[in-house]
Amino acid sequence: MVMSQSLYISLKQQHPDALIDVLAPAWCKPILERMPEVHQAIEMPLGHGDFNLLGRRALGKELRSQDYTHAFILPNSAKSALIPWFAGIPVRTGWKGEMRYGLLNDLRPNKKSFQFMIERYVALAYPKAQMVNSSSLGGMDSLPKPKLHIDGFTQGHTIEKFELNRDRVIIGLCPGAEFGPAKQWPVEHYASVADSMINQGKQVWLFGSAKDQVTTQAIKGLVSPDNQKHVFDMAGKTSLIEAVDLLGACETVISNDSGLMHVAAAVGCQVIGVYGSTSPQYTPPLAEKVAIVHTDIECRPCFKRECPLGHLKCLKDLAPQQVLDAYQSL
Repeated sequence: MVMSQSLYISLKQQHPDALIDVLAPAWCKPILERMPEVHQAIEMPLGHGDFNLLGRRALGKELRSQDYTHAFILPNSAKSALIPWFAGIPVRTGWKGEMRYGLLNDLRPNKKSFQFMIERYVALAYPKAQMVNSSSLGGMDSLPKPKLHIDGFTQGHTIEKFELNRDRVIIGLCPGAEFGPAKQWPVEHYASVADSMINQGKQVWLFGSAKDQVTTQAIKGLVSPDNQKHVFDMAGKTSLIEAVDLLGACETVISNDSGLMHVAAAVGCQVIGVYGSTSPQYTPPLAEKVAIVHTDIECRPCFKRECPLGHLKCLKDLAPQQVLDAYQSL
């Protein structure tokens, strides 16, 4: 969802008067509201994986009254293309995916000619004949990067609500990984980095969902007792949009390869991305200042949720000093 903003920016650059509505799950709405290019977010009432043909038909018919001229379908599934087809939107653009012939009438066949997800999104904003491969876009540096709006008043209120402060430089840690344990840097390594940062006069904020509370509590528990007063565990306590505002207050965010890593990049933080089983070759953090850390063992990246060899060496052997060195380089 964060990276899709690059498409909206590209569309606005070409068509400044266009109104862009985004159909997405309800939890995405706060993110979309921070994108100036988006006119309105439309709540998708159907859950992920829910085919529900009648429900999609009803929603499509409901959208007909809006007289949309173009639809951009970012997921690859056939069911995602049904709603704009039922809505009768004249131009329906998307990449070749699951049996979408007919559902899409501006079908793009060469997705794999574009390495990065952001390239694949932005390429949809341009005519098919113009977009042959990555070089057609002029390189990653020339692409518009996601930039979520941070309102200073709202941010200050959020900091006050959680009894936080900016007395020290803020380092954010995002130690969760919805994908699975093969993306999750060990808690003892995060705790070691937290201790080092606090010893340098900084404070540490921990981010994540309620599912990550066991992880964040373990990290805080491993920080030296004298330093724990400078560790603030926000996991499961904030709404998504509150987390966005708090991440925006961080100088640097150290994160597993996760959604919050991309949010941190989009709110202007320095980002250190910690990679285990995955690779930044498809969805790197798009921050102005970014460092990627990983091990070079021969079995990575395997892109598995759990280590197929059972040792997680790609994460365990990634020493805290590597992250600290990356921080100094930034």
